[in-house]
Amino acid sequence: MHEYRIREATAADVDGARAVMLDAVYRDFGTGYVPHWHADIIDPVPFYVTPPRHTLLVAVDERDGTVAATAALDSRGPAHPPNPRWLAERFPSGETAQLRRVYVRPGHRRRGLARQLVDGLLEFARADGGYRSVYLHTYPHSPGALGLWKTLGKAVCDEREEVPGGGNGVVHFEIPLTG
Repeated sequence: MHEYRIREATAADVDGARAVMLDAVYRDFGTGYVPHWHADIIDPVPFYVTPPRHTLLVAVDERDGTVAATAALDSRGPAHPPNPRWLAERFPSGETAQLRRVYVRPGHRRRGLARQLVDGLLEFARADGGYRSVYLHTYPHSPGALGLWKTLGKAVCDEREEVPGGGNGVVHFEIPLTG
């Protein structure tokens, strides 16, 4: 049985967090590293660690000290384009806590780590006091993601059905800020 510690990432965790994130974009998404989309993965510190209203959480495997999962939050709402204009207006930057990079290594899945990390992000957002909504997007083919987000929030736009041509195939969610 593995035991994990959920915590804010330290400098010592950055390499492990980066590896979890890169593995996800290569293995789960099949996109590999795309600089325009993944600059925050290569150097997460200025995106999630340094800004006071942002955070990067990790789940550390207590057996060996490795990072088993990641989750991040920042104050950037969804951009238009590529997202629908109404979505960017509904979730404006500065007022929106966007959940990002919620990834769990395959050998550590089905243990509640993603949910625990998201709980930590929501606690962080509530403590900030300046966020009025919580937003995220996911790809339906990401292992376990759609099921998790449906239990935690409400889909506000399924591009596959609501955007001409299926958009980018993304499903957008709002998660209640109150707990």
